Amino acid sequence: MRPSPLIRAALAAATATVLAAGASAFGPAAAAAPAAPEPAPSLSAHTVALIERQADAGALERRLRGELGAEDFGGAAVRPGTAELVVGVTDPAAAATVRAAGAVPELVEHSHAELLAAAEALDRRAAARPDAVSGWYVDVPGNRVVLTADLDGADARGEVAAFVAAAGAGSGAVRVTDSEERPRTLAGQIRAGDPLVFGGASRCTAGFAVRGGFLIAGHCGGAGTPVSTPGGEPVGVVAGSRFPGSDMGWVRLNSGWTSVPQLNTHGGPSVTVTGSTPAPVGATVCTVGSVAGWRCGTIVARNATVNYPQGPVTGLVRTNVCLAPGDSGGPWISGTQAQGMTSGGSGNCTSGGTTYFQPVNPALSTWGLTLITG
Repeated sequence: MRPSPLIRAALAAATATVLAAGASAFGPAAAAAPAAPEPAPSLSAHTVALIERQADAGALERRLRGELGAEDFGGAAVRPGTAELVVGVTDPAAAATVRAAGAVPELVEHSHAELLAAAEALDRRAAARPDAVSGWYVDVPGNRVVLTADLDGADARGEVAAFVAAAGAGSGAVRVTDSEERPRTLAGQIRAGDPLVFGGASRCTAGFAVRGGFLIAGHCGGAGTPVSTPGGEPVGVVAGSRFPGSDMGWVRLNSGWTSVPQLNTHGGPSVTVTGSTPAPVGATVCTVGSVAGWRCGTIVARNATVNYPQGPVTGLVRTNVCLAPGDSGGPWISGTQAQGMTSGGSGNCTSGGTTYFQPVNPALSTWGLTLITG
């Protein structure tokens, strides 16, 4: 039996609901029936123009990173809601180069290379982290590595300080923030109406189309996991998966199935992927999930490490967008540029939340995949 046009269109749109890691990954909240996503509003002409200008700012950031060099470049970010690029410099003399390029210089204490080195030092000690520590990320505007931890426990502050010292991350570059965040992968149980099923047990939202298949989050299913429609019609199989450490995977489609560069935005704006250039910190980014629907927000930080119950995942992107169980694996996009796939987060779309995504380009290079663009 051939796939129905409705199912083919949903999968080809690269955001059809897929089913991923079960209640063990998400906990009791997975038992709640997901609400149908509300129709999303179209992007305004102002927002479209802003995203285009922010993409130009991202190109300028990459140019100045090379011109200033590792010692003088202190990171760069656009001011949220604008396309103004603020560039950190460790040497006042470098400010003239930034101004001449049309950006705003800001004198900072640490180079971006130093911050990345501090974060990588923490990454190497991730297995020895205290239970209170939920993760860390490079905060470019703050010129620090922010480590989030629940400091309510009697010994928490001392344990966290000892962890940072043992990692050799340098206390001056790391700022410990008291936080009750407990990120988890955004997976859920099977529900009636979910378009695709992973291994007959769990669901996700499909990511971007690639030659021969589509991307997913790694925790959606291990290599060899069969993928089918809710009626049991085979769609494909997970051809590659990495989680924890990273959170990426892809599904190879069976004969008769195709994937295209258009996104299914659940009634939102029409979006066709044209590339995968990373957007800068502070840029507008949007995503779609089978539960939360179309959502937009801001890139808060790159190079984030999240300590999930299953183990730490490094190299993620932190956002201020809310999502829900069942949205794992869904696509993140800035303008028409693919950014990544939903990994997990904390909070909800009632009180607000934080969501992390796995960058798309490492997934493409890991398996030598080609992004389908239009």
